Amino acid sequence: MCASRNNREHNPYCMATAQINPLDDPPDFSIVLGGPLFQLLRTAYLEGDHLELLHRRLVFFIGITWLPLFLLATVGPFAGSAGRVAFLRDVEVHARFLVALPAFIVAELLVHSRMRPVVRRFVERRIILLEDLPRFYRAVESAFRLRNSIPLEVGLFAVVYTVGLWFWHGRFGVEAATWYAMPGGRWHLTPAGIWYVFISIPILQFVLLRWYVRLFIWYRFLWQVSRMPLDLIPTHPDRAGGLGFLGSVSYTFGPILFGQGAMLAGLIASNVLYHGGHLLSFKLQAGAFVVFFVCVILAPLLMFTSQMAGARRKGLAEYGLLAQRYVASFRKSGLSAEIPGRRSFWEPVIFSHSQILATATRWCRKCV
Repeated sequence: MCASRNNREHNPYCMATAQINPLDDPPDFSIVLGGPLFQLLRTAYLEGDHLELLHRRLVFFIGITWLPLFLLATVGPFAGSAGRVAFLRDVEVHARFLVALPAFIVAELLVHSRMRPVVRRFVERRIILLEDLPRFYRAVESAFRLRNSIPLEVGLFAVVYTVGLWFWHGRFGVEAATWYAMPGGRWHLTPAGIWYVFISIPILQFVLLRWYVRLFIWYRFLWQVSRMPLDLIPTHPDRAGGLGFLGSVSYTFGPILFGQGAMLAGLIASNVLYHGGHLLSFKLQAGAFVVFFVCVILAPLLMFTSQMAGARRKGLAEYGLLAQRYVASFRKSGLSAEIPGRRSFWEPVIFSHSQILATATRWCRKCV
């Protein structure tokens, strides 16, 4: 099934299992297009080979996490009981399942579309040296295998239903009746609460943990590439030695930050509205959240700092030498000789010299 080149390019399973031939065109790279859940959604016609059918996935995940809570909490026998926090007023729940979860789902398509040409650009721009291509493709294959790991996703489910439930048990006690629990203990759950604790929250936690694993795969791949000798161009127009395309990939993780921010905002709003908290008391948590996740998204690009600094030093030396040789050659051209009418003769030469020297100087300053 994966023997032909056409199958390897269009079948996501083949992209992860077939060995890459360095003589073929570089494959598409994706940390999203694979894994047991991906295969399950494809089988259920909720996802295409390249993450099509986004609207179906959004309807499915909202329908399995938020909609049952709405029906059980507003239509069920416990709906409308006195003293409860109405389900429709629970900001934290709506922020989780109507804002954050859809943002995580949408991020898959955005990250996939931006990340697909990454491997191709490394090869087409000849940033990876020819002798290092086998090593580079081994790093790609390693990322594909980890992305498609069945034990890894099974382990995530185990974490969700062990650590996640333990975290729920450690939460503050329920002091007043709510739509999901009754007073007297954390496990005095309503029907809506049972679905909330054992279905909705685990699904959200699994999707979020899955994104953390994907980020780890991306960081690991960048680390492996940064350990290879790269052919960086100091005067490349992107002012990053030719690696500017990696920065554009980092920006596509924005929906993940947005989703995490929505969850934090929902938590803060719930505490302020229903638990007597003060908004300014959460400024430290909010600030720490912003700093941490910005670092999580952008810090991996620092892996290339040493090679970029080396390329900058090399570029300064090379273009400095070029400028030095040009100036020396110009001085020896006989400019100071007594030539009748030399002012009109040398004016264009002087202008050309100044332009070339200025350009070389700008190149030196713009070196990586």
